[in-house]
Amino acid sequence: QVQLVESGGGLVQPGGSLRLSCAASGSMFSIYSMGWYRQAPGKQRELVARISNVGIPDYVSSVKGRFTISRDNAKNTVFLQMNSLKPEDTAVYYCFREQAEGVYWGQGTQVTVSS
Repeated sequence: QVQLVESGGGLVQPGGSLRLSCAASGSMFSIYSMGWYRQAPGKQRELVARISNVGIPDYVSSVKGRFTISRDNAKNTVFLQMNSLKPEDTAVYYCFREQAEGVYWGQGTQVTVSS
């Protein structure tokens, strides 16, 4: 049983910052790739950021230089630091964890960027 719980979303003005957290439960016999995707109403789901099992990050082009993904393996937690937020970043953000048997994801946290 793997559970992912996101937190840190909210309402912020353009140019502001938010820090999302994703706490994962379950076995830690292995370190897995984890990341974040987002989905806005009426739009396709979009992969935002991913960090590999060895700590290598990757980002969608639109957030490079603004978002930073990191992880704390000891605490089984992944973070997404979001700076210089734009209205187009508004979406529900979901955490995911890649494992050999499949991909697990959380329930999501709402991020709204509006003036």
